[in-house]
Amino acid sequence: MGDVAQRLAEIVGESHLLTGEAVGEDYAGDEALVGEARVPRYVAKPATAEEVAAILALATEHRVPVTARGSGTGLSGAARPRPDGILISFERMNSVLEVDTVNHVAVVQPGVTLSELDAKTAEAGLGYTVYPGEMSASVGGNVGTNAGGMRAVKYGVTRHNVLGLEAVLPTGEIIRTGGKVVKTSTGYDLTQLVIGSEGSLALATEVIVKLHPRLAHGSTVLAPFSDLDQVMAAVPAIVSSGLAPHILEYIDAFTMAAITYTAELSLGIPEEVREASQAYLVVGLENRDADRLDADVQSVGELLTELGATDVYVLEGGSARKLIEAREKAFWTAKAAGADDVIDVVVPRSAMPVFLARAREIAAKTESGIAGCGHAGDGNVHLGIFQKDPAKRASLLHDIFAEGMALGGAISGEHGIGRAKKEHFLELEDPAKIELMKRVKQAFDPAGILNPGVLFD
Repeated sequence: MGDVAQRLAEIVGESHLLTGEAVGEDYAGDEALVGEARVPRYVAKPATAEEVAAILALATEHRVPVTARGSGTGLSGAARPRPDGILISFERMNSVLEVDTVNHVAVVQPGVTLSELDAKTAEAGLGYTVYPGEMSASVGGNVGTNAGGMRAVKYGVTRHNVLGLEAVLPTGEIIRTGGKVVKTSTGYDLTQLVIGSEGSLALATEVIVKLHPRLAHGSTVLAPFSDLDQVMAAVPAIVSSGLAPHILEYIDAFTMAAITYTAELSLGIPEEVREASQAYLVVGLENRDADRLDADVQSVGELLTELGATDVYVLEGGSARKLIEAREKAFWTAKAAGADDVIDVVVPRSAMPVFLARAREIAAKTESGIAGCGHAGDGNVHLGIFQKDPAKRASLLHDIFAEGMALGGAISGEHGIGRAKKEHFLELEDPAKIELMKRVKQAFDPAGILNPGVLFD
């Protein structure tokens, strides 16, 4: 292994290779609430795709496991390295290489954070519309997990907003997929295959992302409901109304109380309304024209009232921004409240009321607590799980995941499987699909060096 260290130092430079006690705890894991952090043997910080290729070729030669890391904000343990392995940190590959205002794309390196990309594209009046709730997350991390977020109801998730990649295969080959084009019908779509693969097939070293014009005017409408089922029933009516909300979120009463308390946020809702409310619907609207936006706000307010909302509140700019920020940071609120896990099952929109009711029943049987919020517009349910006993928690999660899949959904909508949900994935997913995925993995990574233990044993 001394030879590996020497060759890694030659590839990235001695000052960009950490070993032994120089490897800090920050590199030991991500934000997953379950599983143990693991300090890797090596942390290599490449600056180019060629350096990444050389590292992977070396790792394949010596059968050393490799884990990629952007900002470490993932929630499924996919960025948790092996103690005998190499962690490739993309912190030096953090440049926005181009903002193309004609084709409405940006070309970025994987270590660029969402906040950095947002600031750069804002200068051109454009924006990358994937906001997974943590602006310190990296674009490379978005690619790895197919990140989504609150604006997915209008703009889609990462795979809808990435047009092409430069990627390095475990064998050391560098490939380019896609490009600055919005469609292609030329062989297999390798871009989409790499997106969501959680660093197990190839490592993205350059990403071409789609940009959208920034609309000048926005408004946030908050509607409390006396019953969660009413919220779920209201969602399809709003989606089919033609109002095109860019945010459509539900928040249960417990979570709303927690996030507003944490954010020291007062929404001006009377106490008697809060006490009678079991859930809230947050509707975000945007438009390039202020008058048209006002008309849309009026329409959505009338529609919410017809659908059973106790009241309708149009939040002022500061309150609206703080509420959205608080909702985006709901994970941290759940963590502070003592949640033992956070999951993100996705089901068809129409199945959300049934899924939530059954999830509550399953939790009650194991004397567990669940609370949460979610992307009501696309059926992505985020639940904080409160159950200290590992065996009971495993049983609870298994049953909740199985229920979601039985309703036509999937275990994870945007966080990924990683290591945290691997056992449930392998138990519940179609064995034929698992075997096909393993064959894809073998084709990309014959030596099995990329993120072993993620998705598969």
